[in-house]
Amino acid sequence: MEEIKRVWDPAQAPGKRALAMEGGAMRGMFTCGVLDVLMENGVGFDIAAGISAGAVFGCNLKSGQAGRAVRYNKRFCRDKRYGTLLSLIRTGDLYEADFCYREIPDELDVFDRKAFRENPMLFYAGAADADTGEIVYHLCRDGEKKDMDWLRASASMPGVSRPVPMDGRRLLDGGVVEPVPCAFLRQLGFERQTVILTRPKGYRKKDGPFLPLTRLLLRKTPGAARAMGLRAARYNAQMEDIDARQARGELFVLRPAAPLEIDRLSRDPQALERMYVQGRREAEERLPALQEFLKSPF
Repeated sequence: MEEIKRVWDPAQAPGKRALAMEGGAMRGMFTCGVLDVLMENGVGFDIAAGISAGAVFGCNLKSGQAGRAVRYNKRFCRDKRYGTLLSLIRTGDLYEADFCYREIPDELDVFDRKAFRENPMLFYAGAADADTGEIVYHLCRDGEKKDMDWLRASASMPGVSRPVPMDGRRLLDGGVVEPVPCAFLRQLGFERQTVILTRPKGYRKKDGPFLPLTRLLLRKTPGAARAMGLRAARYNAQMEDIDARQARGELFVLRPAAPLEIDRLSRDPQALERMYVQGRREAEERLPALQEFLKSPF
């Protein structure tokens, strides 16, 4: 928490606008649709935090690049370096790191680092310490290599990604520890938050049939292995907490009205577009209510 205290005084947090974004791999196209509508309508935040896809796609909110995330995902989703077994075999990562976190943002669909730096909104990415099982957050300041490495770490799915060495830690997907960064934002004093989820209300996670195999594959990263065993229980507890806080008026939650009919590793550009459109529709329908929520006293 030392870095957080240096950049933000928790005593000043009440009255500010906070945004929390869930991950969910390609279900994150729903989040992209929501964010683009918010950007197009001038809805801003003082602080935002994302986990996994929520961080990788959500960073475009700080750079002000509406349309970028859905554009490059549709363009490259069928590239052999993007979410393929071949990439996993060749590089150790399902999503080739150099292609995704250097070539795309530097050359193929340029990430606006100048706008990112100049936007005063604070943006945090959360990742899991693969050895301790703790959630750790990084303040992304300029969108340069260190920030990109943290974004990569936040979305590095256990079992199909190499741990990312960073600041003396080995990091993996933050969603295995904390699915949505609501508790993190509360630590900073933000009790009222806007939250973007990628599952419908009432969804609860169950342990998958391959959990024992996944934990075996993660035996060299004991913290991540333990976190995978606790993942469903943690997720369900957090959804219960979010539902309760939403009922008390502390959270404004944007989520799909029904399950998103998409594989989390989808390589179908038409499916990605459908999910994106669903996010746009949800945001457009609820935009007036969100604006009222953000105007009300915090």
